[in-house]
Amino acid sequence: MKFIDSEKAHDLSVNVLAKFGQNRGSQKILSSIYRTPSTPINVFGKLFRHPLGLAAGFDKSATALSAWPALGFSWVEYGGVTRYPQDGNPKPRMFRSDIDLALINRMGFNNPGALAVRDQCISRRVSGKWPQVPVAANIGRSKSVDNNRAPNDYAETFSLLYDHADLFVLNVSSPNTPGLRELQEDDHIRDVVSACIRVRESNYGVKPILLKFSPDLDDDVLLSCAGAALSAGIDGFIATNTTISRPVPSNTRSRNIFAESGGLSGRPLLSQSIQKIGLLYDSVGDKVPIIGCGGIEDAESAWSAITNGASLLQLYSAMVFQGPSVVPRTIKGIKKKLNENGFKDLEEAVGSSR
Repeated sequence: MKFIDSEKAHDLSVNVLAKFGQNRGSQKILSSIYRTPSTPINVFGKLFRHPLGLAAGFDKSATALSAWPALGFSWVEYGGVTRYPQDGNPKPRMFRSDIDLALINRMGFNNPGALAVRDQCISRRVSGKWPQVPVAANIGRSKSVDNNRAPNDYAETFSLLYDHADLFVLNVSSPNTPGLRELQEDDHIRDVVSACIRVRESNYGVKPILLKFSPDLDDDVLLSCAGAALSAGIDGFIATNTTISRPVPSNTRSRNIFAESGGLSGRPLLSQSIQKIGLLYDSVGDKVPIIGCGGIEDAESAWSAITNGASLLQLYSAMVFQGPSVVPRTIKGIKKKLNENGFKDLEEAVGSSR
């Protein structure tokens, strides 16, 4: 699909999976092709068959949820979902540099809104097509809402989706919604997290709430925000979202791609995400789990994230460039590294290089 528009290729892939991957026969076929070994780990009081999940942004509207476990993922995150429907930014808004294994997107939280996604999830549950793996929901701020009203906006979406995810990710770090990253400040963070905690308490629930950070934050700001989130009751962190920084281009085409505005993901993001994972782990790793995301594409990058402090992992761009075979290949590699390094389980390897 490298010769068609990146967003069209993405939508085509998700639509095919939404249709083909929903019945049990198709799921069995996919599972037999992408057979992934078990490397279990307990995180957030849940057993994950292995650490690798699908990052937010791929299945924005939760339309292909049953297909992802059949491709080998042990958990999946849908969204980002906003309280109100959004068309997102003008097209084209997704760009691919194949030589750099990098994506740039400025989608702008395009999604049908929390009510429509909730109805989609209800329909899936009623028809018996809810996946048998942990499901996360990624929540973003509506573009029409300013940051002063953000806590209520996040809380409303969280409330609408509360019964339709096992854990929730508060996205305050996408570079594609004007002003959103300004929420990465102590008081804003505390207010957004506290608003969602109140919703959780009203549901007598214990579902984990996570915060997703930008890789572009200064270290002291990130640690300050993490402390504010912990004081408000956050249960974990994701490091990291996409970056607005750019690597040195490999050729003229990648120079043109990197000139596009938006968030960059893929291989060039790895060093930034690993650095932030380690920073968070050294500071708060004894308090809450950290999920590694950004540039993970194989066993080496996954192992680096784990040994620097990530208990769980996510990928996105590697699915675009390598296809689903990246999942079993990565987990087989992690399993091999556990044996080579003499670890009895994954928990023992987390943070072992710090």
